[in-house]
Amino acid sequence: MDVSKNKGIAADQKKLVVIVAMTRYMLLDFTGPADVFTNADRFLQATGTNNGYEVKVVAPTYDKRVTTSAGVEVNCQYCAMDIKPPIDTLIIAGDDYWEIMASELEPFYAWLSGINEQNTRRIGSVCAGAFALAKAGLLNGRKATTHWEVSEKLKAQYPSIKVHSNAFFMQDGYIYTSAGVSSGIDLSLALVEEDYGKEIAVRVARQLVFYLRRPGVQAQFGNLLPVYDNTSIGHKLKLWLNERLHEPVDLSKIAEHFNMSVRNLTRVLQKHAGMPPAKFIEKLRVEKARVYLEDTDLSLERIAEQCGLGNLVTMRRIFLRQLAITPSDYRNAFRTSLKDTGDQGLFPVSYPA
Repeated sequence: MDVSKNKGIAADQKKLVVIVAMTRYMLLDFTGPADVFTNADRFLQATGTNNGYEVKVVAPTYDKRVTTSAGVEVNCQYCAMDIKPPIDTLIIAGDDYWEIMASELEPFYAWLSGINEQNTRRIGSVCAGAFALAKAGLLNGRKATTHWEVSEKLKAQYPSIKVHSNAFFMQDGYIYTSAGVSSGIDLSLALVEEDYGKEIAVRVARQLVFYLRRPGVQAQFGNLLPVYDNTSIGHKLKLWLNERLHEPVDLSKIAEHFNMSVRNLTRVLQKHAGMPPAKFIEKLRVEKARVYLEDTDLSLERIAEQCGLGNLVTMRRIFLRQLAITPSDYRNAFRTSLKDTGDQGLFPVSYPA
């Protein structure tokens, strides 16, 4: 049953889903949501439902072409500016069109600035598509998420946005934002469930061999510590500590190595890395433990020792705090591909000792 209220569109009319393909590098940003909505429409038609979805993947430029880094050129039937409201659901998929001259995107942003709650029921973004919504002023004062790799950039460029780095997707009023790449599928499944209920959404998820609700948070996929400049205290501290994580860490010893007082080390690290030494060291320990969990068969107890995480109970508590997942669940989710699948004979893979 359709439980949505589609502005300006009759209840028995298909919902217009417009997906703007603004990515050259991540095709899944727009093909993922498109597959969700087109399959949902297929299942709805099979049940005798008269409405459903009309899906249009459109280009942000008048040439109607989306040229991808994979050598695939998508020739869209429409550009965004061809689409006249009312629109049911608008999704901005990605935003790596910075290579295109700003003048070529001016018509698109003029069009996007005319999209609002009066003529569009829902507006969403996938990955860096949040930047396009932000540029159009649609995220002012709202909470939003984006890919973990660019979340700090979004915060810095648009301070009025309340950026949540861990969520796969989130809603603030009629605006929906999602994190990186495959999270566009997470968001689209949630929108289908919002419109037509869990049963249809589950059927689509099964068809795509995907979770209806993916467990965990985005932090599991990203780096807990950013990539620091080679001259920064964060980079130097990472290099020095990496070989010593199995040892007890003495802040005075670290400070002495860098010819600083403990107080000055704390101040400098807080300023340049955004966190105190204790938090920095804990994140670095977890990062190293993740590598062991992904690439080796070391026991959890041994990994805890090697990374200075104490015992298994302590490591579990720290993983839950930093990644919202236990070490054993993390290993099951992220261990080296094909390991323990029974396919090693077909796809031989060598693992480090």
